[in-house]
Amino acid sequence: MLSSLIYQKKFNGQFRMMPDQTNHRPFSQRQLRVGELVKQNLGELFIRNEAKIPSINSKLITVTEVRMTPDLKTARVYVIPLGGIETKETVKILTEYSHLVRKALSRRLDIKFLPKLTFVEDNSFEYAEKIERIIKKNKDDDKEKKRNN
Repeated sequence: MLSSLIYQKKFNGQFRMMPDQTNHRPFSQRQLRVGELVKQNLGELFIRNEAKIPSINSKLITVTEVRMTPDLKTARVYVIPLGGIETKETVKILTEYSHLVRKALSRRLDIKFLPKLTFVEDNSFEYAEKIERIIKKNKDDDKEKKRNN
């Protein structure tokens, strides 16, 4: 617990907890920049159906985030289909045909190493909805307590 928070750093008059650099490194500017470039190009690639993935309508796929490894050779691509239905099946198909997506991406990007793509389902929207429901429930409970008092 304490090992993950090594020290506090003063920043603009505020103290911020700094994570242990051996376990959780923040993303570098280069990782963020290349990840955003890959994300934008994958989005356009899916909209234009350039990857020619059979048995899936790529126009209905949203790329929500791309996280790059520090060596920029692997990209974890977070995707969600429109409506959030059949997410696992979509990820399975994208993983199976990732070589086609990577080939189409190679035509669009001019970078030294084209990253290997790993597709992952994005659960952030479900998580956000869950948190919103909890907050709404707490607000409703507070209103109910105020009425009873």
